[in-house]
Amino acid sequence: MNQDFVDSPAVQSLLLRASGLDSDGGDPRLKTIIRDLVEAAMRTIVRHNVTESEFWNAIKYFQNGAAEFGLIVPGVGLEHFLDLFMDAKDAEAGMSGGTPRTIEGPLYVEGAPLVEGDVNLTEDPDDTGTLYMNGQVRGPDGELVQGAILHVWHANSQGWYSHFDPTREQTPFNNRRRIKLGADGRYSFHSKTPNGYSVPPGGATEMLMKAIGRHGNRPAHVHFFVEAPGYRALTTQINFGDDPFAADDFAFGTREGLLPVPNRQGDSAYIAFDFVLQRATGAQDEGFSNRSRSAA
Repeated sequence: MNQDFVDSPAVQSLLLRASGLDSDGGDPRLKTIIRDLVEAAMRTIVRHNVTESEFWNAIKYFQNGAAEFGLIVPGVGLEHFLDLFMDAKDAEAGMSGGTPRTIEGPLYVEGAPLVEGDVNLTEDPDDTGTLYMNGQVRGPDGELVQGAILHVWHANSQGWYSHFDPTREQTPFNNRRRIKLGADGRYSFHSKTPNGYSVPPGGATEMLMKAIGRHGNRPAHVHFFVEAPGYRALTTQINFGDDPFAADDFAFGTREGLLPVPNRQGDSAYIAFDFVLQRATGAQDEGFSNRSRSAA
């Protein structure tokens, strides 16, 4: 059937009523977004002649896979699309430079210990060597950034994050810290070197990746938030440039400028990485998104 069916009076009337655009109450912006989302779904159904059974199988998939939405969203490219969209808006506004943003992922936990100095992220035993990472946070003109806090978190060698580890073997906030930086903006930490990992076997994300002929692997990586008064909060991560999945991250977290190659010496890996922040245009730039995050 031709997509003109969606333009028929009956369907357009349905969209108007279903989105609440024919009534006075509610949020006008939300109404318009709901209408456009539902219409896009309708056009997809018509374009691909989606059957009733296919539609309800898809709904069942999302219901059963709700616990993995945080993985499905980056897996289908939507989280990376948001980064590209924000980059494009920055460019349109004449804002450029700084460390690239990239996806946050679903595994941040609020309330990690706030520490200073040369920080040890873990005292848990692990089957891997030691990662040493250091660098500096500066502003767009190379100026020292005052009052910066660097949030860092990563998986253990088995690909598990503390607070999400089904083995329950990790101590609270293992491989998670908030590091308060001094006046020179320098940071330094060490931990057990993370390895790459795959999405949960047999889960909704793996099921979808296999169905579309893709894998669910991530390279070894380390996540960061960087915040400082007067500067835009930065959400980013570095992928290990020598990991076999560095250029083929299922979650599309790899970006140019975020692929340092560790200097490996024996079972130790050394990474030097500097962060460059953009100046905030208002107080709203200094905070992170309103994404729902776990707390401990």
